[in-house]
Amino acid sequence: MGIIKDKFKLKADAANAEIKDILKEHGTKKIGEVTLAQIYQGMRGITGLVTETSLLDPQDGIRFRGYSIPELQAKLPKAEGGSEPLPEGLFHLMLLGELPNEEDAHHISSVWQRRSHVPNHVFHTIDALPLSAHPMTMFVTGVMALQTESNFAKEYAKGISKKDYWNPMYDDAMDLIARLPRIAAYVYRRKYKMSEHIQPNGLLDWAGNLAHMMGFEDESFKELMRLYMTIHADHEGGNVSAHTTHLVGSALSDPYLSYAAGMNGLAGPLHGLANQEVIKWIFEMQEKLGTDEPSKEQIVDYVKETLAAGKVVPGYGHAVLRKTDPRFTAQMEFGKKHMPDDKLVNTVWNIYEAVPPILQTMGKIKNPWPNVDAHSGALLVHYGLVEYEFYTVLFAVSRSLGVLASLCWDRALGFALERPKSVTTESVKAWLDGKDEIWE
Repeated sequence: MGIIKDKFKLKADAANAEIKDILKEHGTKKIGEVTLAQIYQGMRGITGLVTETSLLDPQDGIRFRGYSIPELQAKLPKAEGGSEPLPEGLFHLMLLGELPNEEDAHHISSVWQRRSHVPNHVFHTIDALPLSAHPMTMFVTGVMALQTESNFAKEYAKGISKKDYWNPMYDDAMDLIARLPRIAAYVYRRKYKMSEHIQPNGLLDWAGNLAHMMGFEDESFKELMRLYMTIHADHEGGNVSAHTTHLVGSALSDPYLSYAAGMNGLAGPLHGLANQEVIKWIFEMQEKLGTDEPSKEQIVDYVKETLAAGKVVPGYGHAVLRKTDPRFTAQMEFGKKHMPDDKLVNTVWNIYEAVPPILQTMGKIKNPWPNVDAHSGALLVHYGLVEYEFYTVLFAVSRSLGVLASLCWDRALGFALERPKSVTTESVKAWLDGKDEIWE
């Protein structure tokens, strides 16, 4: 079947047996309690999903199969002459739970290169959209057009056995990941570069090829893409994009449909679109202050003005993290290495010094520290990628690694259709009055 696919099947069979034993012995045990506030306020903090690929630690940030961002930067294979981790290596880790060696990572690179062909009708479908359409609209439209290639949809229509669902699901996931850089680059060149498209380079790795097809040949930009694709790849299962992909996949929608649904969630301002909001906010601040190098005092005043207007400072705060996001730190270290004198990057660092103390004085803010979105835009602008509406497309390409690895596990473990119970406010009031025992 293929080296990675064979390993995945062995891992999945062993995990299935282990989970069956756990459920047989402990399936009736309760985990946590649900409050009325959680029911009304976005199910925040309710433990209700199993996601094998990553876990979000409030102190250490995201851990991929137990490894932190700094550990991944040290342990994952690099491109030749590079110092940033290859996303191919992270995918190997998330899928199999094993740190890859260089050969493993380069094998995945070659597999994705072989699977990367995008049919012409996908480009024609994107071209049917007006140039004014948001890049995420074009990107998701391209993914939906690509659904015609789904192995899972074809095999399911033939009557495939449940125990074999994982097989075409795996092939779809690998095909889709392989093709996404081509679609993303096509959207970028169509919208911003007069449809002057660049053909892929079969000798480059996955992230390096994305940079090439977008038109960025600087080696340090390719390094940034490798870092960016690694640190944005997953964030456990409860965030909107991961949860949506899992939810739609639980209905046995194929990976194209499931991933597209998840990326529509990523396009929301409270999720992936936040990265473009950060750079937009900084540009607006520079314009109002009349300088591209605002002082710390000017930044403090502008932050207070933003908060006084009832707005948020984009890029700060996180639902789970209780310290600076390690993904922010990784990008800050990249900036210090490659662009220490960049005015915009230095502004981001000055904002980092200014915002947390202000938010801490507001009392209710549990996490006044920056998240991943606070820094990424400034690094991209340094290399000339100033079209901030496109940033979420890059996020989407990266997030495919985590959500599609998870989708493979969902089908390999036979996870059921997701169907939580909902209630009405009238039933809540009846329960509070002691007239309804249905929840007890």
